[in-house]
Amino acid sequence: MVSTRKPPIAPVRWRPPPVDELPPLPSPAITVVPVPGHAPEDVVVDSAGRLYTGVDDGRILRLTPDGDEPTVIADTGGRPLGLAVARDGRLLVCDSPRGLLRLDPDTGALEPLVEAVGGRHLQFCSNVTETSDGTIYFTESTSAFTYEHFKGAVLEARGRGGLFRRDPDGTVTTLAAGLYFTNGVTVTADGSALVFAETLGRRLSKFWLTGPQAGTITPLVQNLPGHPDNMSTGADGRVWVAMVTPPNAVAEGLAPRAPVLRKMLWLLPDRFAPQLTPEVWAVAFDPDSGQAVAGLRTTHPDFGMVTGLVESGGRLWMGCIGASALAHVALDELTL
Repeated sequence: MVSTRKPPIAPVRWRPPPVDELPPLPSPAITVVPVPGHAPEDVVVDSAGRLYTGVDDGRILRLTPDGDEPTVIADTGGRPLGLAVARDGRLLVCDSPRGLLRLDPDTGALEPLVEAVGGRHLQFCSNVTETSDGTIYFTESTSAFTYEHFKGAVLEARGRGGLFRRDPDGTVTTLAAGLYFTNGVTVTADGSALVFAETLGRRLSKFWLTGPQAGTITPLVQNLPGHPDNMSTGADGRVWVAMVTPPNAVAEGLAPRAPVLRKMLWLLPDRFAPQLTPEVWAVAFDPDSGQAVAGLRTTHPDFGMVTGLVESGGRLWMGCIGASALAHVALDELTL
């Protein structure tokens, strides 16, 4: 049930990163596929080419590649966010506030995998991926809020996010803390590293899994001109990043100022808070150099605020939080 009472925030002075512009991106025509539910935040595809997404009332939907007749396969009772298809065909589901779940798409059976980290409840499990040995890596955007109040985390400007590992025996380890709204995470095609996004920090980083840098974090792309969300690795190894919105001038202007101003803003109705700009924006980056190699940036009256994406059948499929629809575009129209 959605609450009407906002939790308190504890904002701090914070200076947002500068903006480094990306190369101009194509603006191709997109095909919008309506779904029976609002804000399908992520989208993934299984080995049979079937698509899965979660909507904001808790339901998980399955669609054919043609988008025909979406089927409800489960209801988490929370807010499903990032998804991943596991090695055994089951779905890994990040849910706020339920934590990390595993779903059998054939039976609808849900199994909790991680409900707490370090003795506290997992509030805002955001995105998840699995490596070939069955190890699961997942993010939490903020330890202070659920998805319902994500704008509170933005106004706080505190590094309360984290990156975690769940071993096959169920052991959970914190790999990194103090991150600025950790969101998407994906494994590089060669398995050498994770790439993860900090939405508020507007950057992509690599957590090395192998080699001399194993266990360390190095920057991949910094000073992004928009807020990165969920991610996926394409067939050629490029890393696709959903860019949910450009920076909001009001929010970034308030960040270095007296925290009381943001406390007051948080108490006002949501319509007075900084709003997201509904663009259709996605960028693919080279996993080694961090250079932009493909993407799109456009607008559409029935789709916007891209938050998830995946390659499938020669298309880039996208989820969003700004519409009741998925969308797709031909991959061959996106190369720079």
